[in-house]
Amino acid sequence: MFTFLLWCVLFVLCWPLAILALIAYPIIWLLLLPFRIVGIAVHGALEVIYLAITLPFRLLAAPFRI
Repeated sequence: MFTFLLWCVLFVLCWPLAILALIAYPIIWLLLLPFRIVGIAVHGALEVIYLAITLPFRLLAAPFRI
């Protein structure tokens, strides 16, 4: 909602810039989409490595937890 209100203020102050932002936003979103997908994949791979490394320690500590 805040973004929409900010865009409305920009539209009142400088409507060509607001129209340009309205057109450029989906294009920039599409250009950045592959980087988000790669980021999710790298985060998942690092999480699996972290869990594989910490699994023995968690298994050894499990019976002693209260």
